[in-house]
Amino acid sequence: MFTGIVEELGRVGDRVACGDGSRFTFEARTVTEDAKVGDSISVNGCCLTVVDVGDGWWRADAVAESLRRTNLGDLRAGDPVNLERPVRLVDRLGGHLVQGHVDAVGEVVEPAPELRVRTPPDLLRYVVEKGSIAVDGCSLTVVAALEDGFTVAVIPHTAEATTLGLKGPGARVNLEVDVVAKYVERLLEPVSSRYGRS
Repeated sequence: MFTGIVEELGRVGDRVACGDGSRFTFEARTVTEDAKVGDSISVNGCCLTVVDVGDGWWRADAVAESLRRTNLGDLRAGDPVNLERPVRLVDRLGGHLVQGHVDAVGEVVEPAPELRVRTPPDLLRYVVEKGSIAVDGCSLTVVAALEDGFTVAVIPHTAEATTLGLKGPGARVNLEVDVVAKYVERLLEPVSSRYGRS
């Protein structure tokens, strides 16, 4: 579980084929301070497991499914990535509850600071004004829910400290909607079907 508050802007050191997926080496300092094999680290909002770690770097495997469903498949050596370690019970929850399970990939229409993202239609029901959404692992507040996506306001610090300040029109971004909304929807399914509502 993460908070969507990016701790570090790391870089892809290299990427090599590993079975039907890829093994990534990420260059980072902060997230490797206490990392050990088996730990989770969020990369652009996607939860990956540490398989090796050293001074200023760590490695993780991404299976084919993860590469297809996220923007990790687009990554090349030298690319910047948003990194965050899991939240601890003693930490402040500065963003919102983020699982690191990417729901879909969106497309940047307008860059930061007035970031506009085109969203797959099946996610639109979870996007509400003033609601939370994770974009490449960054916890953001929806300014406006649109017919084909949403807008968020990216403050200068976030633009400088994350990949969001580097994303131009056409860039692909990982999206994770509020997990609470998905649970509420699932719990209401029996009631909705009983009364013929969807």
